[in-house]
Amino acid sequence: GNWVESKSGDRFDVIDPGSGKAWASAPVNAAADVDDAAKAAHDAFLSFGKTVGRQRAKWLLECVVVLQQQQEDKAIEARAAPDSQSLASLTNKLAASLLTSHHRHRLIDENKDDLAQIVTHETGKPLAESYGEIAYAQGFTFFFAGECERIAGTVSRAAMPGRRIFTVKQPIGVAVALVPWNFPIAMILRKCGAALAAGCTMLIKPSPETPLSVLLLVDLALRAGFPTGVLNVLTTDLRHTPSLSEALIRHPLTKKVSFTGSTRVGKLVASLCAEGLKKCTLELGGNCPFIVFDDADVEKAVDALFLLKWRHAGQACISANRVLVQEGVYERFEETLVRKTREVKVGHGAAEGTTMGPLTTERSIPKVREQIADAKKLGGRVVLGGDEGGMKEGYFFSPTIIGDMKPTMQTTREEVFGPLCALYRFRTESEAVKMANDTSMGLASYFFTKDSDRTWRLLENLGETPFLSSVMIALSGESAIPQQGGMGKWRDGFM
Repeated sequence: GNWVESKSGDRFDVIDPGSGKAWASAPVNAAADVDDAAKAAHDAFLSFGKTVGRQRAKWLLECVVVLQQQQEDKAIEARAAPDSQSLASLTNKLAASLLTSHHRHRLIDENKDDLAQIVTHETGKPLAESYGEIAYAQGFTFFFAGECERIAGTVSRAAMPGRRIFTVKQPIGVAVALVPWNFPIAMILRKCGAALAAGCTMLIKPSPETPLSVLLLVDLALRAGFPTGVLNVLTTDLRHTPSLSEALIRHPLTKKVSFTGSTRVGKLVASLCAEGLKKCTLELGGNCPFIVFDDADVEKAVDALFLLKWRHAGQACISANRVLVQEGVYERFEETLVRKTREVKVGHGAAEGTTMGPLTTERSIPKVREQIADAKKLGGRVVLGGDEGGMKEGYFFSPTIIGDMKPTMQTTREEVFGPLCALYRFRTESEAVKMANDTSMGLASYFFTKDSDRTWRLLENLGETPFLSSVMIALSGESAIPQQGGMGKWRDGFM
């Protein structure tokens, strides 16, 4: 429950993707730091797990109030990037808030917009998207606050007379959250919201790219009244991430693991959990199809694709990966998409007017280049972008559209996770369904049509969880995430 350095005393730099320069640092925790944190979480669980649901709900709702205080009187719009002096001031106040308990809340009290600024300088996304993520994340906290008092058991009749079978739901214990960098606020509130509502304590390992936003959220939780030891954060660099994660999963006091990330790493996490028969929830890679039929409203489809493709430079697990367009509207769709994409303003996320920021990590750029080269080699036609866009600093890549894509290309088989939009032609509905389902990864599907009969057929025939056209209704239920998109399922409101 205390703000401490790692045992080694080492620190790693936090890089601003918009400049490629370090602007803050965080402790490098290693496997040796896990035991103390796990014991602190377990000791806190012994009392926190027995608190009544209404008290946990009050604490969660107080977190929402604190988050809202930072956004009041502030429109969700981008503002000018801070100069080096103000950014240095922000970093200094952050360090003071994390290391000095008396000043722990000064960053939030005096700078209500700092959380969004920090998310932007960690992830690169435009400020408008950072504010949007904060607003989006509040929904998870509201939802799980409401669930705190809805945790109920069951009573049923046994096969033998005079007996009853009953179940009582209890918090499982210390949970581990392995958090990705693309939506650090939303992901941590979704994972922690469920755990805290159930009465579990947590060990949190944020991504090396986004440690500060997660630390600030834990600071908010302390301010909201959560007891010390309930939330424990271990930051680390990329080199120590595998060993630290393994130590967290293997520790005998941890009972549950929640991971969001790539399918490859998710399989490793699942195998480690299996060794200790520990429960795990995995949200993994997506290869989401976006299907546009001849009868669709092309303008609306393109507008929806903007959100699903260029938001956060395409770095979302449910981004549209394969855009399948029926041949009757293909040329019009491509022309409309290119025309609107030319209006995208690429720049530093904190710069005024920016609508798409950089990639979060430098290592993402070679992957996008490789996918473009593969597409061109196999007959793909680059109709827009295809390079860094002339940016001299940061991890930028211009929004790129490639037409006439083929099933044999890399983008068909793997998650893009970058500002690359791949357009595929199809002729018939059955061909579109076959192309959409030809993937090892699930997660989501999108389609646009005005044919109600086709809508019901697609809802049944698409392998991934479908999203309806235009209104974009998300469907969720008892079923697990399909294919290799993850594991774990919603039951009575919890995943």
